Amino acid sequence: QVQLVESGGGLVQAGRSLRLSCAASGRTFSSYAMGWFRQAPGKEREFVGAISWSGGSTYYADSVKGRFTISRDNAKNTVYLQMNSLKPEDTAVYYCAADFDPFPREDQYEYDYWGQGTQVTVSS
Repeated sequence: QVQLVESGGGLVQAGRSLRLSCAASGRTFSSYAMGWFRQAPGKEREFVGAISWSGGSTYYADSVKGRFTISRDNAKNTVYLQMNSLKPEDTAVYYCAADFDPFPREDQYEYDYWGQGTQVTVSS
């Protein structure tokens, strides 16, 4: 069992930055990969990026590559999503998710546990 709690969302102007955090509890955090997904109003939930159990491997959607960075601190049981150069189209509810496979994957159906989400709104 894993519990995930996201934080750090909010309203920000286009071009600015925001960092999301996801605190995990339960199963040993360093044993599984973590992913970030987002869902905009009226759209399907989409993959943003993922990170391996050690943090040594990351994988990003093309839409955020070069702007977003995922990192993790296994000592703090926390994964982060640093979002730079934000655009209005980045507006969405952002979710973190735990994948008991140790390496990052894009398919949301491979993920075992989900947080409740945090709203990110980017104004133009």
